[in-house]
Amino acid sequence: MRLTRPMLAVAGAVAVLALAGCGSGDSKAEAKVPVTATGSLESLAAKVKCTPDMQIDSDEVRQAICKTSAGKFVFATFATDRGQREWINDAKDYGGFYLVGRKWVAVGTDKVVKTLQTTLGGGEEIGTDHSAHSS
Repeated sequence: MRLTRPMLAVAGAVAVLALAGCGSGDSKAEAKVPVTATGSLESLAAKVKCTPDMQIDSDEVRQAICKTSAGKFVFATFATDRGQREWINDAKDYGGFYLVGRKWVAVGTDKVVKTLQTTLGGGEEIGTDHSAHSS
């Protein structure tokens, strides 16, 4: 099955909206971030002790839902850096918190992303905040 960028963006957006919740601020000092992990979706999931529930399994992107004691999140791995950046850029329009590593991303609440970062390393990116818009 060939997936297009719009299909990937929709899948990412649905995952973000399904998993995003109201995050609370963490007043503790941030822990030292380890070296960014690399590997397959399964090996990264094993590092954070989750069993991935595969949602998309294609040549370009592999995406799964994971659950740990910190909460639920979406894990995605990519065949190329460019594919990863395009996916993130499209998905960030829908808000959410993103932990970004080399050819992988985890999407969840701020708390979950910060918890994952203590094991996987990576950098945090934040999606567009639409809370100021009126309906």
